[in-house]
Amino acid sequence: MASSAPRLVRLGALLARQGAPATSLLSAQGQAVRAFSEKAAAEAPAAAAAAASKDEAKSKIRGFQALLFGGLGAGFLYGYSLFTSKVPESGPLAGPPALVTSKPSTPGDYAAVRQSIAALLDDGDYDDGSYGPVLVRLAWHASGTYAKKDGSGGSNGATMRFAPECEWGANAGLAVARKLLEPVKAAHPWISYADLWTLAGVVAIEEMGGPTIPWRAGRSDAPDGSKIVPDGRLPDAKQAREGGAKHLREVFGRMGFDDKDIVALSGAHTLGRCHTDRSGFSGPWTNAPTTFSNLYFQELLNNKWVVKKWDGPLQYEDTKSQSLMMLPSDLALLSDRSFKKYVTQYAKDEEAFFKDFAVAFSKLLELGVPFPAKSA
Repeated sequence: MASSAPRLVRLGALLARQGAPATSLLSAQGQAVRAFSEKAAAEAPAAAAAAASKDEAKSKIRGFQALLFGGLGAGFLYGYSLFTSKVPESGPLAGPPALVTSKPSTPGDYAAVRQSIAALLDDGDYDDGSYGPVLVRLAWHASGTYAKKDGSGGSNGATMRFAPECEWGANAGLAVARKLLEPVKAAHPWISYADLWTLAGVVAIEEMGGPTIPWRAGRSDAPDGSKIVPDGRLPDAKQAREGGAKHLREVFGRMGFDDKDIVALSGAHTLGRCHTDRSGFSGPWTNAPTTFSNLYFQELLNNKWVVKKWDGPLQYEDTKSQSLMMLPSDLALLSDRSFKKYVTQYAKDEEAFFKDFAVAFSKLLELGVPFPAKSA
């Protein structure tokens, strides 16, 4: 044991030095602790070597003491460094990716905002490893309240910041996305929440392999919730159980979308999953929930779907793996002849899906926004 102690102590001291960068701002008390720790680590090998010349019993005891005190010294230094040193940029002790703010944010620098959003997307501890899908959902739900008839609702105003809209059942779980974007808002205070939320959805889609979405700034934030529209304007999979295609046409038709738009926008279900503590439903639509593709349409068209036997609301599962799910509103795309035509097209042609989705999603994000009139 005594002979192995020096190697262990040297290793502990080495780790301690690596864990405490030279740039640490140590207080006077911290410097004293560090001096004591380094002294203990330095003297430990000599103590261990001396112990080896004694009889076997004493050698074991003194070797253990050397290992113990040397390890404690290194441990003190290492532990103290965690509280006084800079966070490592990489490795197991590295923190979450920081926003890129190497210089003051310039009003109108949307490339910098995009970069800040992209830096927040990946997180192995959240859901399937990315916040991308929930940011797309935030942009969708912030925009999908629009009514063409009177021009109410839509992304302008970012009224989901206020009750009761933030408390709607359809918006359950979106507080995660709104909170995630607060550091971006703080880093770029000149951007409105309405622009930030919609841009976040665009960046998420593009970063997850989707098409380039046309986006422009110009949304403003409402000062309060007085412009919040009545609840019930967002798609409801539970209502689709009864109305199916009719419910989809009512919801999307209110915003001015046709059948092709409805199917294309439904393709956003290629991302993410349902959660029982949010929508009540459970599971992903595809096996690649953080990659934007036409896989949703392929799964919908090529799998056999049966009613899932469980205590939750009506949903369907594939018979092959029983790991994928579809909502009643998804299967309505198969039962309606006009909808199914586009499902079949998009399942075969991802390029066509990307093109139509980009147009429809960009339109969704701009509904009700009073952009300045273009000069002739």
